[in-house]
Amino acid sequence: MASDFAEVVSRTLAASVRLHEQAQTSSVGATVAATELMVASLRSGGKILVCGNGGSASDSQHFAAELVGRFERERRALSSIALTTDTSILTAIGNDYAYDRVFARQVEALGRAGDVLLGISTSGGSRNVLEAFGAAKAGGLTTVALTGRDGGVLGAAADIHINVPSSSTARVQEVHRTLMHAMCELIERELYA
Repeated sequence: MASDFAEVVSRTLAASVRLHEQAQTSSVGATVAATELMVASLRSGGKILVCGNGGSASDSQHFAAELVGRFERERRALSSIALTTDTSILTAIGNDYAYDRVFARQVEALGRAGDVLLGISTSGGSRNVLEAFGAAKAGGLTTVALTGRDGGVLGAAADIHINVPSSSTARVQEVHRTLMHAMCELIERELYA
């Protein structure tokens, strides 16, 4: 049994490494462009709004926490809000409107022209994230999609699309986290060199 377990762990790590290596060539340019937008927004007094579902909701919270708290440098807090955290807002909007509107309504309330909305979806088809992009564009925000598979409708709707082309949700999430950590490192470096 232990050797079977070890084989699964080894296979999982190898698959993650392969997808990370693929991202080194396919995702770097878009990640840099997205980070430059975020830096410009934060420099001008803007904020980063982040949303996603399931594991991507968790990643949204992780990204916002790294900016508001700190990533690796002691510095002032950076303005970022995960739209996935307030259960009263989420359930009220889901109940009174529709679950598709849970992020869009928050973008309408909190977003301002010059802010950036980062939408995370491993499928690229999350309807509520797509609705948030519509609200963002109407409000003058810039949109960044962090997706898997072929990027789907979300990737096509984004101003900047960072795609990790794999159908494995778990592997995509692993690369998403690495790319978000790279963004956090660059944001801190650029704002607090």
